[in-house]
Amino acid sequence: MSQPTTQPEKPQAKEQVIQLYQGAKRIHPKMAKGRFANLRIFMIVATQLFFYSMPWLMWHGRQAVWFDIPGRHFYIFSLVLEPADLLYLTGLLVISAFGLFWWTTIAGRLWCGYSCPQTVYTEIMLWIDHLVEGDRNKRLKLDKEPWNARKIRIKAIKYLLIFIVCAWTGISFVGWFVPIREFVPAVFNGTASGVALGTAIFYGFVTWLFGHIMRQQVCFYMCPYARFQSAMFDHDTLIISYDAERGEPRGARKKNAVPKEGEKPLGDCINCTACVQVCPTGIDIRDGLQYQCIGCAACIDACDEIMDKMGYQRGLIRYTTEAVLKKEYTDADIKKRLLRPKVVGYGGVLLVAIIGLLVGIATRQTMQIDVIKDRGVMVRENKGMLENAYNLSISNASENTQIVTATVSGFDDIRLTGLPENGISVKGGDIVKVPVQVATQPEYADKGSHPILFTFKYREEGQPEDKAREIKEKAIFIGE
Repeated sequence: MSQPTTQPEKPQAKEQVIQLYQGAKRIHPKMAKGRFANLRIFMIVATQLFFYSMPWLMWHGRQAVWFDIPGRHFYIFSLVLEPADLLYLTGLLVISAFGLFWWTTIAGRLWCGYSCPQTVYTEIMLWIDHLVEGDRNKRLKLDKEPWNARKIRIKAIKYLLIFIVCAWTGISFVGWFVPIREFVPAVFNGTASGVALGTAIFYGFVTWLFGHIMRQQVCFYMCPYARFQSAMFDHDTLIISYDAERGEPRGARKKNAVPKEGEKPLGDCINCTACVQVCPTGIDIRDGLQYQCIGCAACIDACDEIMDKMGYQRGLIRYTTEAVLKKEYTDADIKKRLLRPKVVGYGGVLLVAIIGLLVGIATRQTMQIDVIKDRGVMVRENKGMLENAYNLSISNASENTQIVTATVSGFDDIRLTGLPENGISVKGGDIVKVPVQVATQPEYADKGSHPILFTFKYREEGQPEDKAREIKEKAIFIGE
């Protein structure tokens, strides 16, 4: 009697756990060498030279760049900005946003790969790792070693250098907001302000935490840019890509190896994993574009070096577009795709924003004057005339002392008193409050409010009166 045949059981699908956050895995990337690595070094040096040195520059007896928050003045060389100038900050934010959109549409995550503070300080920490502990293999070996005198000495030296970098970074950051030539000695003699010192400690701690401890975890889980960048990509965006058609099938071989008869020839990828070893986020670019890729191009340098050693053409991993990989056009035609609608649109808005900001700054009034009616005294009689009291708030947003004169109009007989005959002298960056009185004959000002006009003229001290600029401010005169 035949036994019934049993159907083989179908394999059960394994349960997969999707984690919102993965435990930090220490990545020890190998130092890449090549043209993109040199460009990254240049950008890091340039940005940090600007960040560390700018607060030390002096301009007309004060710090050249100083964001004086308590004094409500932002000094940028000869430009002095006040709270009323927040419009220019809005313009700067618009320029930054559309500049980021424009570059991303053209060539992907250039900001992330070359200028982002997270990338910059992570790279600096990696330089320290490499300097003290050695290259990738030595660092991996050191981490596996048990703690001993040698390991403690190496780690102590490394953390000392990291502490110096982070501490000086925190001090330099505070130096943009307080005079750094006063703050640095105050830090070492114990007289620094608690707020300023606490800010420096906090910023230095964050630099250590993000740059040395968390590293790629910040890019993976905290930075929103990695998530929404795909919305700005298109088929013509330059991205770092692996040419699978050229590289596959991958396989190890010796230089100038010739496939045996009947063997399928291998692609150019020798599966050396050099591209993975240099990646600061630990991804394999051969798996395609991934949100973890920060666009640093270290894998391009590593692959080009291997291609040179093997005698193959460079470009197995390169900046290219999705359309090129799909054979829609060649690498030589990439430049022709730069004038596509999205690039032109972002670029047009960026250009308009830059022009608008420059024109606004060039034509801005360096003198801000507000006329404030004194609410304590609505109207009073003085020597047979009706009189109103006002407070003038005069803010000089220039570097030089300005002389301010004023007149008032609105009635046939109207008088302004309270101002010096030679005008008000307002030093650069100062805010002066001046009480003044406006008087007129009772027959001109019946009950109710009447519009009047203040006309102010200001000129730089020492300049002739015909060089004066004019500001008009409306006000109300209260009659009897």
